Amino acid sequence: MKIALGIEYAGCHYYGWQKQDISPTVQEVLEAALSEVADEEIKVICAGRTDTGVHALQQVVHFETTSQRENQAWQLGSNAKLPKDVAVTWVLEVDDEFHARFSAEARTYQYLILNRRARPAVYNGLVTWESQELDLERIKQASQCLIGEHDFTSYRAAACQAKSPLRTIHKLEVNNSGDWFLITICANAFLHHMVRNIAGVLMAIGKGKKEVSWAAEVLAAKDRKAGGMTASPHGLYLVDIKYPEKYIIPVPDSLINKFGFNLQFH
Repeated sequence: MKIALGIEYAGCHYYGWQKQDISPTVQEVLEAALSEVADEEIKVICAGRTDTGVHALQQVVHFETTSQRENQAWQLGSNAKLPKDVAVTWVLEVDDEFHARFSAEARTYQYLILNRRARPAVYNGLVTWESQELDLERIKQASQCLIGEHDFTSYRAAACQAKSPLRTIHKLEVNNSGDWFLITICANAFLHHMVRNIAGVLMAIGKGKKEVSWAAEVLAAKDRKAGGMTASPHGLYLVDIKYPEKYIIPVPDSLINKFGFNLQFH
């Protein structure tokens, strides 16, 4: 049987999603919990790997197992064994053709910035802090050139192993409410550090360090050296994975609902 799961996690204390020599990782603790519930070794495949310190409101994974368990048993059993900062939010039995990564049609990330003089305390590690004032309109204007299909070589990590730098951004919105700025990016797929590099360029423009045209100039250069600093992972959230409707994958809450903010972004 093939099972799909929705996973929520705070990435502050993890070396990213992928299981590796360094520990702990989200995949590592999830597989350990599922293996205990299944009473057999479980290996999961995710929709998209996240880096050290990056969070997820909806990571989607699938795994195959010979163990017969009710959906509720998978969820409650795993959550009882997982660390407090990782949780299974839903469980769904899926067809054999479903693949968490390759069946996905689009992915959405959100980048949350606290823009004020004082550093965050309650939200430390969960948001990116920027003490210099950001100009919303400058950021919005600069972001528009990135929408559509482009060669995002300048916006990916130098060590990115993707075969092609071509990606299609379906939506890029920048909103704010008081001291809070929220960048929402939906694309067919993302390159390594792509969202954080976009955020770094937009924040530099928002602070007035670069002209609005700089975002387009960086894109056209097709050279990572033309870009700015990679923004902090703390404000980055994987918030949704879009699949064909036939799979009936649950739609997650928004970032704002998850935080419990009573904010009106505009």
